[in-house]
Amino acid sequence: MKYRIKQRANLLARAIVIALVAPNIAGAADALEYTSASELSRMMTSNELTAVTLVEHLTARIAMLDKQGPSLNAIIELNPDAIEIATALDRERASGQIRGPLHGIPVLLKDNVDTADKMQTSAGSLAMVGQSAAKDAFIVKQLRAAGAIVLGKTNMSEWANVRDMTLPHGWSGRGGQSKNPHVLSAGVCGSSAGSAVAVAAGFAPLTIGTETNGSITCPATANGVVGVKPTLGLFSRSGVVPITRLQDTPGTLTRTVMDAALMFNALQGVDVADAATTDAPAGIDYTALLARDALNGKRIGYPVAYAGTYGVPLTPSFEFLMAMANMQEQGATLVPLTIRMPDMDGYFDALMGGMKHELPEYFASRTGLPVQSLQSLIEFNRINPGHEGYGQAMLEAIEASTTTAQEAAAIIETLRANFKEAIDEQLREHNLDALVSEDDGYSQFSAAVAGYPAITLPSGMRADGMPTSVFFFGTRWSDPQLLAMAYSYEQESAELKHPAFK
Repeated sequence: MKYRIKQRANLLARAIVIALVAPNIAGAADALEYTSASELSRMMTSNELTAVTLVEHLTARIAMLDKQGPSLNAIIELNPDAIEIATALDRERASGQIRGPLHGIPVLLKDNVDTADKMQTSAGSLAMVGQSAAKDAFIVKQLRAAGAIVLGKTNMSEWANVRDMTLPHGWSGRGGQSKNPHVLSAGVCGSSAGSAVAVAAGFAPLTIGTETNGSITCPATANGVVGVKPTLGLFSRSGVVPITRLQDTPGTLTRTVMDAALMFNALQGVDVADAATTDAPAGIDYTALLARDALNGKRIGYPVAYAGTYGVPLTPSFEFLMAMANMQEQGATLVPLTIRMPDMDGYFDALMGGMKHELPEYFASRTGLPVQSLQSLIEFNRINPGHEGYGQAMLEAIEASTTTAQEAAAIIETLRANFKEAIDEQLREHNLDALVSEDDGYSQFSAAVAGYPAITLPSGMRADGMPTSVFFFGTRWSDPQLLAMAYSYEQESAELKHPAFK
C-alpha cells in the first residue's frame, strides 16, 4: 500500500513538472520522452515543439527518475549549458538555418567521450575528475555540427569494465550503480549500461556508447533498446578513453532503427587522427535503404551451433523462434548454420597490452587531473576505492603486462582475420545477405573480434519482465544493409516495450 501511495505521488509530481516546463505542447507532453528523434524533428519543423521545451522536459524527467523514485543512476552529469545551446539552435531554426534532422535533438554521451565544455570526461573514475578535456572528441564535433544538443554524460562500468571484471556491470565510483528500468533488481550488462538505461527510460532519444566486446550489444539486450556497433573504423575513436583502438569503436543506442541511421549519417567521416577511418565509405545516407520490405528475398543464416574449442550447440528461445517466423513471413529465407569458432589464445593479453600502451597517450592529452599514469591511477584507487571491497585486479594486471604494443597488434590482427573468415565463409558458401542470432554470446563475440557491424534490437519480453533481442551481423561495411533488415523486422514486429520501473 505504501508503495502504491508513493507511486501515485510520483505520478502526480510528474504531471505537475510537465505542466510547468512544457506548457506549449498541447497535450503531447506525456509522450515526449518516448518520441523518436525523427518525429521530434518533424514536430520542430512544424513549430509544434522547440528544443528548449524538449530539453526542459527531459531534464525534469531525469531529475524525477534518475536520482529519485527508482533512482536509475544512468546519468553521471548534465550539461549546464544545454538550455543556452537549445536557445541558440531555436534561433537558428527561426531564421531558416536548419542543420538537418538532428537539429535541436538532445543526445547523451557515455562518460568516456571527451567534451570541451563544463562537463568532465572521467570513464566513471573519481581519479579522472578535475579539468575538462581540451577538445571535443571527433564524433562530438560531428554531432554538434549536425545540431544535436549534448545533454549530458551517462554512467558506465568504470574504465569500461576493465577496472576489475568481478565488479557489477553499470557501476562506477563516480556514478554509482545503474539500474535496469524494466526490472530494477536485474542486471544492466556491459560498460555502456548508462547509455542503454537512459534511452530506455526516456531520458533522451539518442545516446552514444562504446564497445570493445559486447559493451553495446549486451546493454541493448538487457534494457530493450536498439544498439548498433558499426564496422570498426566507420566512426572515429579520437577523444575516446581507450581500452585499445585495435578493438574499440563508438556506437549508438536508440529506441528505433531510423534514429540509429540518422546518427550514422552524422557520425561518419574521415578523421586524420584515426587512421582506421581512412578506408571507410563516405557520404552514405544510412536511411536510404530503410523500408518495410527490406527482408523480402534476403537469405539470412542463423547459428544452430558454434564448432571448435569453445563451441557449443545452441537451443533457440521461444522469442527467437517467433522472430525468425516473422522474418520468414516477410519473405526472408532462414538457413541453419554451424559456424566455426576460432581459437582465442592471447586475446585478453592483447587487450591488456593494448590498453597499457594506449592509455598513456590519452593521459597526455589531458591536463589538470589527479592522475597522469596507470600506476598513479592504481595508487589513487587504493586510497579511494569508491565502494568498500571493490578492487582493481584488471588494472593491476594491465600494469603488470609484458605484452608489447607490437605483440598486441599482431595477436589482434591474427584473431581478427580468423574471425572474419569464420563469418565470411558462411556468407559465401550459403549465398547469405547477413546472419542473425539471439543473445547467445558467441555471435556477439565473433562480430566484435572480426570488427564487423552488428545491430541488436528488441524481440520480445520474458515472463520475468526482461527484454529479449535479435542480433543481425554481417561482413565489413555492410552497415546500411543490416540497418535496412533490422528496420524491416522492427516495423513488422513492433517489440519495443517501455519500462515499468518495478
